[in-house]
Amino acid sequence: MLVAAVVLLAVCCVGLLAFCLWLMRAQKTQARLQAERDAAHDQRIRELGKRLDAYLSGSVRMGEELQELRRLVAPLPDKLSQMEQRDPGSLSFTQAARLIGMGASIEDLTQACGLTQAEAELMSRLHQPRPTKR
Repeated sequence: MLVAAVVLLAVCCVGLLAFCLWLMRAQKTQARLQAERDAAHDQRIRELGKRLDAYLSGSVRMGEELQELRRLVAPLPDKLSQMEQRDPGSLSFTQAARLIGMGASIEDLTQACGLTQAEAELMSRLHQPRPTKR
């Protein structure tokens, strides 16, 4: 009976050893797969970081260009006012353009703005709304 118990114990130990070896292999396989997934995630994070850097640098450049445009455009209303005040003739052309936008005729332009017939026709053609293309 003692021999049978020792044999049974030995078989159980061999079975337990085989099971431990199987678990160890499974654990190594899982560790290898996890390392591959981690490497793929790290690569993806690096790629996304590069894209983010590119977007950020583009945004910074765009912001700088907008600031430059603001700097250039800011004095324009004052310059336009100065030009209109300097040349009384240009005021009539500005006024004529506004009147054309409101639908004034050529005769209205000659009377209201003091333009010649040719000037009024030219202004009318330049500032008429263009038909939309389909």
